[in-house]
Amino acid sequence: MNGSLDEIDVKILSLLQDDSRLTNKELAAKIHLSPTPTFERVKRLEREGYIQKYMAVLDAEKINRGFIAFCNLRMKQHSYENGTRIMEAVQEIPEIVECYNISGDYDFMLKIYVQDMKSYQDFVMKILGELDCIGSLNSFFVLGEVKNSHQLPI
Repeated sequence: MNGSLDEIDVKILSLLQDDSRLTNKELAAKIHLSPTPTFERVKRLEREGYIQKYMAVLDAEKINRGFIAFCNLRMKQHSYENGTRIMEAVQEIPEIVECYNISGDYDFMLKIYVQDMKSYQDFVMKILGELDCIGSLNSFFVLGEVKNSHQLPI
């Protein structure tokens, strides 16, 4: 952990990770400070990049995107251009919610949310298939979610 965070900062980050809808007044009460210094601390944490954004976590099943696949991609040829093309392309594909440049047998790992297996097949053929810089891919399908906290340990 960064040395510039004190116990109160850590508590603020922990509480906001758990519920980012806490009002400043509620947050202040939980950390035993008055609202003004609490507000100033939160603004500093935002300004310094500890807090990147606030968001709602949606239920994928309820919005008809409950089929989760992890897809490992290998570039056709290792080059700066191919890597850049893949990194730029994934930014524009809403079904891809996470993308990591990885080490090992594959170059990228994607987390993809779609409606069902047929939708995934269409996605692979029509979306990923259009990227001629991809040499091969290997897909894994989620059978059940064991943990998905969205919270970083601090």
